[in-house]
Amino acid sequence: MPPRPRPPKPLGTITRGTTNPNRLRRADRWLTGPQAYRLRRAADPLVVDLGYGAAPVTAVELFTRLRRVRDDVEVVGIEIDPERVAAAEPLTRPGLGFRRGGFELPLDGRRPAVVRAFNVLRQYGEDEYGAHWEEVRSRLAAGGLFVDGTCDEIGRRSTWAALEPSGPVSLTVSLRFGAFTLPSDVAERLPKALIHRNVEGERVHGYLRALDRAWLEAAPAASFGHRQRWLAMCAALREAGWPLLDGPSRWRLGEVTVAWDAVRPS
Repeated sequence: MPPRPRPPKPLGTITRGTTNPNRLRRADRWLTGPQAYRLRRAADPLVVDLGYGAAPVTAVELFTRLRRVRDDVEVVGIEIDPERVAAAEPLTRPGLGFRRGGFELPLDGRRPAVVRAFNVLRQYGEDEYGAHWEEVRSRLAAGGLFVDGTCDEIGRRSTWAALEPSGPVSLTVSLRFGAFTLPSDVAERLPKALIHRNVEGERVHGYLRALDRAWLEAAPAASFGHRQRWLAMCAALREAGWPLLDGPSRWRLGEVTVAWDAVRPS
């Protein structure tokens, strides 16, 4: 008998894998809010939590939250570390499973409607993220979404890039009121594509400076609370010509989304 062929090696490397319960609530709120239509329209409601980490808590939370959007959603947590997959398997249930793999997304030929990867690519080199973006994008379903994000340890400061099969479309900043002095405090949590570009002459640097300037100019609204000040800041950005893709209903949450062209690397 010829030897069985070995399965292909997962694409990627094992990362630190630290996580905390409810850490990704801000991104999940966005997926179940303005992005929920993608799941509702999907022929195959398959969602991937890519690189869920040492504990599968974020995959379980994502499954629970997305079930409110569509009760036949299927969430697959993918991890490159076999020990992490083995540890997660007891939590398998109908609609929720775990597999070993990487950016190649071992899904038996199925194309996911959503792939969420948080605090994964930030641990790779700046010369590596582009190839991994391309790999995941090439495996999305038509109209699918890849979310590459970063956040602090308990999810107070988050950013994420949204990518469709055709390429990146937006950058979202989401901050907990009271957890920052200036909006640019989130700079250390930018996605890998942008974190090294926060320098003079780069678009994302100009965007963060504009956020700070509008936040400071909105100081008179602070007497009505952080939320009203954030709303005033976002309205001023839009009036100044920044291509914001959301409105007050999202701004009220400490969130703002701008078109990728406004922040893309030079």
